[in-house]
Amino acid sequence: MIDRIITEVAKREFSRAMRFEEGVGASLPREEDRGRLLYLHIPFCESLCPYCSFNRVVFDNHLCRGYHAALRKEIQLYRDYGYDFTGVYVGGGTPTILMDELEKTLSLAADCFSIREISVETNPNHLTPEHVDILKRIGVNRLSVGVQSFDDGLLKAMGRYEKYGSGASIAERIVDISGQFDTLNADMIFNFPTQTEENLNSDLDLLINTAVDQVTYYPLMVSDSTRRKVEGALGSFDFRKERNFYQLISGRLAPYYRFSSAWCFSRKGSMVDEYIVDYDEYAGLGSGSIGYMHGRCYANTFDIPRYIETLNKGEIPLMASRDFTPPQQARYDFLMKLFGMELSIAFLRGKYNGRGIGYLWSEIFAFMLVGGVRYKRGTFYLTDRGRYYWVIMMREFFTAVNNFRDFCLDR
Repeated sequence: MIDRIITEVAKREFSRAMRFEEGVGASLPREEDRGRLLYLHIPFCESLCPYCSFNRVVFDNHLCRGYHAALRKEIQLYRDYGYDFTGVYVGGGTPTILMDELEKTLSLAADCFSIREISVETNPNHLTPEHVDILKRIGVNRLSVGVQSFDDGLLKAMGRYEKYGSGASIAERIVDISGQFDTLNADMIFNFPTQTEENLNSDLDLLINTAVDQVTYYPLMVSDSTRRKVEGALGSFDFRKERNFYQLISGRLAPYYRFSSAWCFSRKGSMVDEYIVDYDEYAGLGSGSIGYMHGRCYANTFDIPRYIETLNKGEIPLMASRDFTPPQQARYDFLMKLFGMELSIAFLRGKYNGRGIGYLWSEIFAFMLVGGVRYKRGTFYLTDRGRYYWVIMMREFFTAVNNFRDFCLDR
C-alpha cells in the first residue's frame, strides 16, 4: 500500500515539475568562478536498444563530427560566460563511438575548466586496448560499461547479443580491463518483463565474480512511448516483482559493496552514475541535454541539425526552461541528497538561510512516520526500508524526465 501511494504521488508531482516554458532565449547569465559538474551528451549509437528513452540517433560519421565541433563551441561559450566545472560526465548514446572526436572534446574541456574527475559511459564492444589507451590518455577516472544483463536470452531479446556477444564474454572483458581506471562501473538493469529470480541470481553470480569496483543497478525506467516498444520486444511490465528483485540485489551485493546511493554499490569512494547526488548544480551541454543551475532547470534543443546551426551562430541552443521556487528547490535537494543516503541540517540551513527544514517538514515527517528516514546528530539517513522508497521515487523522477524528452522530440 505504501509503495503504491509513493508511486502515485511521485508520478503526479514529477509530471508537474517537468512542465517547461518554451522559448527561453539563447543566453546564459554571467557567472562567478564556481565549480559544478559539466554534463556532455553524445546522442549517437551503432543501433538503438528498445528499452532506452534517452535522446539518441543511429550513428552517422559526418553528422557526429559536426556535432562534436558544435559541442566544443558550446564548451567555449560556457567558459566565456565565466563558468567553471570541477567534474565532467559524458553520457549518451555511446560517447566512445568516435574516439578521436571525444579526445578533442574532453581535451578542450580540461583546458577551459578546473576539471578534477572525468566519467565516461561506454558499451562492451568498445572495451578494446585501443579505446582503453585513449581514455586513459584523456584522463578518464571512471568508466561505466552498459551491461544491463549477462543473461543471453535477455540480451538476444534486446538486440544486444549480436552487438556485444554473450554475457560470459562481456564479463571476461570487464575482468580484462579491471585496474585500468580509478573506478570501473557496471551499469545493470533489473525488472525486465521476462526476468526471473533465477535470471537475476545468475547475473549477480557473474557480476560478483568480476569483482568490478562499482555497480549501478537500477530498475527499468521508460517513457510512455518507449514502454510500447519494450512490451513488443520483451513482454508486459510487472512492477510487483520490483521490490523483491531490489531486496535480492541489495542482499547479494551488501557483503562486497557499500551503498553510494539507493541503487549504486561501491567498493570505494568514487563518482556515481547519478552525478546529481554529488553535484548540487550541473550544466547540460549537447543536443537534448538537461541542466540545473541557479534554481532553473533547462533543456537544449533536441534537433541535432538545429543544435549545430545555433552554435555555429555563436548562440547557446536553449529550448525550454523551468524556474523553481526556494521550497521547490529544497524538495529537489531532499530527493537527491537522501538518494545519496543522507541529508544534513547544516547543508539545508546554509543553502536556504535557515529555512530549509521549514520547507521540508511535511516530507520529513511523512517518511519518518513510515520508517523510511531516521535522524541522528544533525543528519537524516535512509533506512533499509527507505532505500526502496527512494528507488520508487527516482524511477518516477527519471520516467517524468523521459516523458519530457518525448514531448520535446514530438515538438
